[in-house]
Amino acid sequence: MKLATVLTITLVLTWLVAPASAQTSHGYFFLAPGAVSCSGCGNSMTLHFGAGGEGILGKGIGIGAELGYLTPRESMSDGLGVFSPNGYFHFRGKNRDRKADPFVTAGYTLLFRSGHANLWNFGGGLNYWFGDRVGLKLELRDHVWSEYTTAHYWGVRIGIAFR
Repeated sequence: MKLATVLTITLVLTWLVAPASAQTSHGYFFLAPGAVSCSGCGNSMTLHFGAGGEGILGKGIGIGAELGYLTPRESMSDGLGVFSPNGYFHFRGKNRDRKADPFVTAGYTLLFRSGHANLWNFGGGLNYWFGDRVGLKLELRDHVWSEYTTAHYWGVRIGIAFR
């Protein structure tokens, strides 16, 4: 899939999420040190960084998308593009004034460079809001490829969330 197609999909998803912006939608930037793990191949350290956005539709349910770059730590030029549209569930409950916003997420992942690979992902974490506009994002996310063997591209995400 070409980068222009991925960017178009991201813009369309952002446009679809925009009507939910009054319900604590937010954007974020993240950096995720991690590894790729598979049976019989050991671990290789990775670095994943990117940006995304999420719209809260109501009752804790949200949708979002992100675009990122996943690379081996040894060589930044050997990386892959990562596009992930996801569903979210937030456990904030009825008290919207709480600073802690725990969530779980799952969805589709597209890895791309000269070709592409289809994966799925899942994870969970916490947005901690320091004020009305800025927060800290902490998350563990695993992108799973299971075509011929199973490979896990996992990372511990640290980022900034903003409204």
